Amino acid sequence: MSIRKPGGLGRGLGALLDEAVRAPATEAGEEREGGVREVDIALIRPNAEQPRRHFDEESLADLAASIAERGVLQPILLRTADAGFEIVAGERRWRAAQRAQLHRIPAIIRNFDDASSAEVALIENIQREDLNAIEEADGYRQLIQRHGHSQEGVAAIVHKSRSHVANLLRLLDLPEFVRAALLRGDISMGHARAIAASPHAEEIAREIIANDWTVRQAEARVRAGKPDRVVKAKPANTVDADLAALERQLGDLLGLKVRVAHSAHGGTVTLHYSSLDQLDMVCQRLSGEPI
Repeated sequence: MSIRKPGGLGRGLGALLDEAVRAPATEAGEEREGGVREVDIALIRPNAEQPRRHFDEESLADLAASIAERGVLQPILLRTADAGFEIVAGERRWRAAQRAQLHRIPAIIRNFDDASSAEVALIENIQREDLNAIEEADGYRQLIQRHGHSQEGVAAIVHKSRSHVANLLRLLDLPEFVRAALLRGDISMGHARAIAASPHAEEIAREIIANDWTVRQAEARVRAGKPDRVVKAKPANTVDADLAALERQLGDLLGLKVRVAHSAHGGTVTLHYSSLDQLDMVCQRLSGEPI
């Protein structure tokens, strides 16, 4: 059974859309604030604090083709800005609608301030798993630097652990080459986190790519200290090392602290959460319920 708090930004876009569907129409057929309405695409501008920076061209083209055939099935979320509207969530749908040569798009208009807009945009992208690690980290940094949140506050907003937020923020200190490699998918978040504290991060990243190293091999390279030494993962304690790597991967995926205990007769996987919202997120992912 899904556990939900009655309010708060952490409800995600789905809850906002549910509210919009229930919003009654006013006189003259106009929707009140929060209801779904058609908005001219020309009046809409992207959000400068949108955490998502990379839009895959092939995926965008596929979405545009689907919209051209079936229309926009889920409204975007807007707030009023100047003489028009600013996107809070749904920029990908807005871009695809333009490619499909639509002139109007279904939207929900809400009265968000700058801080709330940034928070909702980040939450919506994280819930849809649309962000890569660098974009997610940059979104956290914006909430901290521009809107005065602490790491603990950001973790509470996005229903992740504080250590997850801290680990991602450290990725922003990596050299430009390493960040670009992570964005391209040449290295994984596990690789990036393994080399984040190394003074030779760029050199090691190049070797990871050239040699197709695992995260364990990258960690061994960091321990070796010099980027030109050949390092092989030690066979000893292979199970323990693999379990530790699995814990990190699951932790990165869920944003929670994960512990795996294994024996010859089986084992347990333990997820540590600090709030009912975090528990709700895990339950939804395990049940396959849309988030």
